Amino acid sequence: MNDIGNSPSARDIESVIHPYTNLDLHRRKGPMIIEKGKGVLVWDDEGSEYIEGMAGLWCASFGFGEEELIDAAVEQMRKLPFYHQFGHKSSMPSIDLAEKLLEIAPDGMSKVFFANSGSEANDSQVKLQWYVNNALGRPQKKKILARIKGYHGVTVAAASLTGLPANHAEFDLPIANIGHVDMAYPYRGMEPGETEEEYSDRLARQLEERILAEGPDTVAAFIAEPVCGAGGVLVPPAGYFPKIQAVLKKYDIMMIADEVICGFGRTGNMWGSQTYGIEPDTLSCAKQLSSAYLPISAVMVNDRVHDAMIEQSKKIGTFAHGFTYSAHPVCAAVALRTMQLMEERKILDHVREVAPVMQGRMQKLADHPLVGNVRGVGLVGAIELVKDKATKEAFDPKAMVGFNCAEFALKHGLITRAMGDSLGFCPPLIITESEINEMFDRFEKALEDTERWIKAELG
Repeated sequence: MNDIGNSPSARDIESVIHPYTNLDLHRRKGPMIIEKGKGVLVWDDEGSEYIEGMAGLWCASFGFGEEELIDAAVEQMRKLPFYHQFGHKSSMPSIDLAEKLLEIAPDGMSKVFFANSGSEANDSQVKLQWYVNNALGRPQKKKILARIKGYHGVTVAAASLTGLPANHAEFDLPIANIGHVDMAYPYRGMEPGETEEEYSDRLARQLEERILAEGPDTVAAFIAEPVCGAGGVLVPPAGYFPKIQAVLKKYDIMMIADEVICGFGRTGNMWGSQTYGIEPDTLSCAKQLSSAYLPISAVMVNDRVHDAMIEQSKKIGTFAHGFTYSAHPVCAAVALRTMQLMEERKILDHVREVAPVMQGRMQKLADHPLVGNVRGVGLVGAIELVKDKATKEAFDPKAMVGFNCAEFALKHGLITRAMGDSLGFCPPLIITESEINEMFDRFEKALEDTERWIKAELG
């Protein structure tokens, strides 16, 4: 074992388990240690500067070092550093934040339950479906359908909803009552000559066929991200969600909107549900809720769900679910200030103003020989690299082309994220037009390096 006095990298290797990391490779590669941040920039412990092109993990909407959020945390820390919500207890930040969320929520949301992460929120969604359908006298209506390539978290239930193989492999997942249907993925899923509307019709028919195969009286809910994030920033085709919801309503199946990435302005509206015509029965949000300055998430539900929750708790004597840190007052205070700053600084207007610049810079790369598909909305997008543009043939996953492109980007001062061979972009919402241009100037250099590397190493 390395001596504790060794470099920070060596100390990390000997003491920290990293999520979503090849643990064997990490022992040889070591960590990238981020030391400080300001605005859209971060610096590592060697002083190198990077544009944080992923807002951390889709979440630092106000970038780094926002003094208003820091002050909100300090003020609340001094006043009431912690309290819980068990047994009728509350605190003012949780009440204020719940009211603010319901004020800006999609139509129909009635009450708010607080948790600490998107995973916890979606885990709670699963439990609520089971709890509520028992209350409604539908004990068989327990199955939840998610989508292949969708991402909903990593707890046992949330990872089961997630439709990515690595989240299931060797974890003995998914659990019972969770199933998956096809993702809306126009670039890979549309048939020759098919329009987006026709593709959406086909996916809706497939969903209905799956529901009928399972038995409509056994299917409780369908969960989806408005824009699929970690699965590759997959933007739905025209008409997709209204067609999907028509099927759900036909069989009295609830719609769970996973707004963990899309919520709070990412798509150009407050909610991705508003961008794509989703009418949720329940909604999960996190990440940009506090600009990720402190961990907090929320589940919003409509009256039908909440009324059933009341009946169950009356029968049992309690609603036996919740977390020690649900609506932690410091986290709630920071989240509330984040929501206020969005309004005060007209962040939605800013996103709508600069989003065309980002989407335009991405589209300019569509003709690059490595780029098969460019997709995005608002301030989120992805560029998918392919071996053959004409046939859409993908690179061998073992070549790790996307991973290497992201590594080249680091050398040019840009943090992006490889999701397979799709490179994601999700900068802080405060990013300026000039910063967007600089971000893609750096990425273009990384793309040139990737092209040279492919010719040299892969032939």
